[in-house]
Amino acid sequence: MGRLARTEGLTDVQREILSTVRGFVDKEIIPVATELEHRDEYPTRIVEGLKDLGIFGLMIPEEYGGLGESLLTYALCVEEIARGWMSVSGIINTHFIVAYMIKQHGTDEQKEYFLPRMAAGEVRGAFSMSEPGLGSDVSAITTKGVRDGDEYVLTGQKMWLTNGGTSSLVAVLCRTDEGHPENTAPHRSMTTFLVEKEPGFGEVRPGLTIPGKIEKMGYKGVDTTEMILDGLRVPENRILGGATGRGFYQMMDGVEVGRVNVAARGCGVAQRAFELGISYAQQRHTFGKPIAQHQAIQFKLAEMATKVEAAHALMVGAARKKDSGQRNDLEAGMAKYLASEYCKEVVEDAFRIHGGYGFSKEYEIERLYREAPMLLIGEGTAEIQKMIVGRRLLEEYKL
Repeated sequence: MGRLARTEGLTDVQREILSTVRGFVDKEIIPVATELEHRDEYPTRIVEGLKDLGIFGLMIPEEYGGLGESLLTYALCVEEIARGWMSVSGIINTHFIVAYMIKQHGTDEQKEYFLPRMAAGEVRGAFSMSEPGLGSDVSAITTKGVRDGDEYVLTGQKMWLTNGGTSSLVAVLCRTDEGHPENTAPHRSMTTFLVEKEPGFGEVRPGLTIPGKIEKMGYKGVDTTEMILDGLRVPENRILGGATGRGFYQMMDGVEVGRVNVAARGCGVAQRAFELGISYAQQRHTFGKPIAQHQAIQFKLAEMATKVEAAHALMVGAARKKDSGQRNDLEAGMAKYLASEYCKEVVEDAFRIHGGYGFSKEYEIERLYREAPMLLIGEGTAEIQKMIVGRRLLEEYKL
């Protein structure tokens, strides 16, 4: 491990966990990632290995079979995993957000029913807010949950579910208008439903269809899907927290920690790009010497390393703020914005250092070049992060 992106003040347990994860990444992920990615193949063997390491239960409390670790520990593990292959960190992130939401907002019955199996990786989670044509405008969702006796009937269409096919539990945000006056703010009439389903594609449960994988330029291996709800019946006890009208706040809480996760992914991908760039620069010769000895390349390496270090520091700060029990939407927005932008820039510089070989599928940097753009739009676009940060700054510095 090089000098960059080190984290001071970790416990012995945290250091041991990170060392174990880094060893797993170097041995089990990096050697096979590019081949699996080119085939768009789900990394079954890698996921099984992560289950054995306990990664799926990293932040789930010990009383439910998890490791009870902090958001910082989790984010640093994600950073390591994304360094190996970003798609694997995506498989874990959506699962983690759902587990976090159940831990924070679920009823006792929901916690006892779901969390032990989620900690073991037997139940894997996905969460669903976005809809076709809405993008980041969550308050405009149209998917509805209508009460029918002691059940709710869900109807609508959802978009961009990571783990949509392989998951067996989906946290779905719907509009539930019953009992609310017409002038109720849109975000106060939303409810999160915990929907259990069979893994796979097609009609995976009466009234619930996962049409198939969405083909993407990068971020392959992990399945990204739509979800069609057509009269899906969900029992009342599968409302997250047991009461309607709280879904928007529950989802935003999950997304807040999810943004730290995306920042960690950006840090990991940027680290790998830097490693590839500085290694190649010392191997490739032009004009009688390694290109690393040319000042132009040294300038690039210096800029890349500075960006890696800055993004890592901001991500760690955002995680620690959340772990301290404080609101971290400002810090998480900053970290996600900076890490994703810097990741794109570091990857592009590593691509440039590789010259023509960076365009070849034989070189790992080609895969990273296609993966980095997803971070600019995942968990809220860069523009949304800047809006969040700007509004919070105006609150903090109000005249």
